[in-house]
Amino acid sequence: MISSKEMHNTCHMSDKCIKYNECPMVLVQKILSGKRKIMILWYLSGKILRFNDIKRRLPDVTQKMLTQQLRSLEEDHLIFRNVYPVVPPRVEYGLTELGEKIIPLLEMMHGFGAEYLELNLKNNNDVGMRKTN
Repeated sequence: MISSKEMHNTCHMSDKCIKYNECPMVLVQKILSGKRKIMILWYLSGKILRFNDIKRRLPDVTQKMLTQQLRSLEEDHLIFRNVYPVVPPRVEYGLTELGEKIIPLLEMMHGFGAEYLELNLKNNNDVGMRKTN
């Protein structure tokens, strides 16, 4: 059996996470890894959406894959699912209180993506300008 100390010896923040059975970073990676989990959380950050609303925002994801990702996020207590007893059934999804805590991280990821795109746009323009000189 691997001790907690051995499990965390490769983490540069091991002094902060040695008390846990699992590295918090590994846990977050497990929770967020999935076909479209980050985008589902992003779309739910700010509003409750029905299944088809989420599906429309992710046209390249199959219904089965989306259902699996939503169930996984629900099992991890990041989203909630409300089923209304109507015909046809109406199902809505939203962020739980715990799920809302990930919004700042998602916003930081969005900001990084925008900055990255701007930098590449600038660098591509610079490269283009250098080639013409």
